[in-house]
Amino acid sequence: MSNFELRHKFPYSLSGRTLKKMLPGALLALLATPTLAAEPQQGNALTLGGGVDVTPLYSGSDENRVTTALLLDYSMHNGFFVSTTRGIGYGNSTGKLDYSTALSYRAGRKDHDVDSDSLSDGSDDLRGMGDVKGSAIGALGLGYKVTDWLHLQLQAEVPFSQRDNGAAVHFGIISPLYNSSENTVTMALTSSWGTGNYMQTYYGVSSSQSAASGFSQYDAGSGIYAVNTDRILTHPAKVKLTHPL
Repeated sequence: MSNFELRHKFPYSLSGRTLKKMLPGALLALLATPTLAAEPQQGNALTLGGGVDVTPLYSGSDENRVTTALLLDYSMHNGFFVSTTRGIGYGNSTGKLDYSTALSYRAGRKDHDVDSDSLSDGSDDLRGMGDVKGSAIGALGLGYKVTDWLHLQLQAEVPFSQRDNGAAVHFGIISPLYNSSENTVTMALTSSWGTGNYMQTYYGVSSSQSAASGFSQYDAGSGIYAVNTDRILTHPAKVKLTHPL
C-alpha cells in the first residue's frame, strides 16, 4: 500500500519565503514491517519504522533541521487504518485503482524557534508574523498503478478546522527502484499546489504582519509551492504472534 505522509513539512518539504522556489527534500527511513501471523487470512498488517528526516525550519526557510522520523501504521483487512502518517481512515483498491479517505492533522507554525522534534515548524526569523494554528484535515486520495514500476497518486487536503488556512492538492509519481526478498528501494517525486488562502497563510505577508515583522507586504496567489523527491529503504521482518495457554 502506498501513501503520502501527512504533515507540514510536508511531503512535502516546503519552500521559499519569496515563495514558489522549488527545493528538494530528503527522507531516509529504515522500516521494519511485522506481519501479524496470528490470523493471516484476515490480512491485518502492522508497520513500524524509524529514521531521519531533513526538512526546512519552516515552509520557506533556507535552513534545515534534522528530526527523528517515527512510523506506526496498523491496517485492517477490511480497509480501515490508524497511522501516524495517514491519520484515521479507510482505503481500498479495485483493479489498478486504489482510493482512501482519512481524518488527519496539519501541524501549525510558530514565530519563534522550536525544539528539533516539535510537531510544529518555527523560527525566530518569523518574529512578528504570528502563529499559524494547526488544522484537522480531511485527506482524499486516489492512486493508479500504470505498471509495476510506475504508480501515480493524487491527494486533496481540505481543512475542517482553521478553514482560512486553505486547502492543498498533491500529485505524486512513485517508482520502485529495487525489490528483493530482503529490501525495497523506492523513489517518489511529489508536486504540491495550494489555494489562494493556503498560499497567503504560509507564504504571504499581510499589512499587519508587515508592520510587526519588517517584511514587505506580499499577496500570494494560488499555485505550485513545492516539488520534492523522497528515497525510501524498506526492510521487512515477519513476526509470529502466539498466545499463552
